[in-house]
Amino acid sequence: MKGLKKLLGDSNSKLKKTSEHFDVKIYNFSIPAFNDKLTGKVTCPFAIKKIVDGVKIGCGWFCYAQKGAYNWIQKALTIRYEATKEKGFVERIINELNGKRTKKQIYVRVHDSGDFYSPAYLDKWVEIATALPHIRFYAYTKSHDFFRSITLPDNFDVAFSTGSKLDHKLNKVSERHADIFNSLKELINSNYVNASEYDLYATKWYNKSNNVGLIMH
Repeated sequence: MKGLKKLLGDSNSKLKKTSEHFDVKIYNFSIPAFNDKLTGKVTCPFAIKKIVDGVKIGCGWFCYAQKGAYNWIQKALTIRYEATKEKGFVERIINELNGKRTKKQIYVRVHDSGDFYSPAYLDKWVEIATALPHIRFYAYTKSHDFFRSITLPDNFDVAFSTGSKLDHKLNKVSERHADIFNSLKELINSNYVNASEYDLYATKWYNKSNNVGLIMH
């Protein structure tokens, strides 16, 4: 594949901070958020983007991954998105992770930008995780239904993000989910675990509840 040899990133600032805090190594894989600005392809099919009484509503308008540095790396994100459609994508990711040399526990944050855009694409990540049981994979997703019909391997964890077109199906008691709050006080009073500062608090390995809280930014 021309233009980008490696598909995995060395983490954004939050993930680097999380890596240091827990003494682990986190890599990330990103594709364009909501839709690919270069190709027009929708990458977050269940994200809400609508206007109600003249007010813009949903992460399709306000997604953090459509701001700042993410706007500077659109070409790289598009290359990664196109790579996901290639037959050799699973093998490329597996080979890249097998080439990592560290004694620390490795985590892969799937999509700090973008989402699982189809069941077939999700299947590729399940295949990757199954092939690498010593590595832990995790993700936030608005594509809730894609996960309800499958069983994930033990080393793959997911939190259903609110703000999805599928929120009406979300069971906040039995399903791990991530909700957004206006303040830390509001988050704590609602009995959620704060994952705003350290990302691994979104996962089952550091958060035994189903309540993942994020503060709006």
